[in-house]
Amino acid sequence: MEKQELLYEGKAKKVYATQDPELLIVSYKDDATAFNGLKKGTIAGKGAINNRMSNLLMARLEKEGIPTHFVEELNDRETLVKRVSIVPLEVIVRNIAAGSFSKRYGVEEGAVFDRPTFELSYKNDGLGDPLLNDDHAAALGLASREELALIRNYALTINGLLKKIWADCGVTLVDFKLEFGRLGDGTIVLADEISPDTCRLWDAATHEKLDKDRFRRDLGGVEEAYVRVMERLTNSL
Repeated sequence: MEKQELLYEGKAKKVYATQDPELLIVSYKDDATAFNGLKKGTIAGKGAINNRMSNLLMARLEKEGIPTHFVEELNDRETLVKRVSIVPLEVIVRNIAAGSFSKRYGVEEGAVFDRPTFELSYKNDGLGDPLLNDDHAAALGLASREELALIRNYALTINGLLKKIWADCGVTLVDFKLEFGRLGDGTIVLADEISPDTCRLWDAATHEKLDKDRFRRDLGGVEEAYVRVMERLTNSL
């Protein structure tokens, strides 16, 4: 499968057409952004790690009955995926208070929830990705009630599966962001990526941050953290 014209370039990835109209090639970049693009930088090797990690995890989720856009890893940075129309929702599952949740609600970072919390935000940089509920999403025509229920079910199921996978690596899954898309026939599938860019991952013993928060908060050791968490996953799967 060969890359053809560039269809889209985002903060972390480029998307190319192929000779098959139903298949695309995603190319992962080393570019890093935070705070809706206000902070920009580079994390050396990030693209290759995120590509490989996403593919490993999506293949694992597929085996557990979660449909995804993943087709085939082509090389270190490129993956063949099914063409989807992205549902303009950021789907966030939180197991522990951190990040914007702690800031928004005045909750100390590290507080463990009795059960996972599920959030939706409108995927719209111009509006600052505002939080919304099912009624808002339906009123805006972003997804049907049936799709919203399915997305919630998938997200919470994925959370249970990922928590176990990461726990086996000595890593705590704090929270994570997902995106879903529609295939040509309307089927909802998991899309985008699962990586230290989109997940908060803490060392289970020390609570050391092993994710993009090291970049956001200028903690240093960003590249090393990505490599370490990738090595743990690879050794565990």
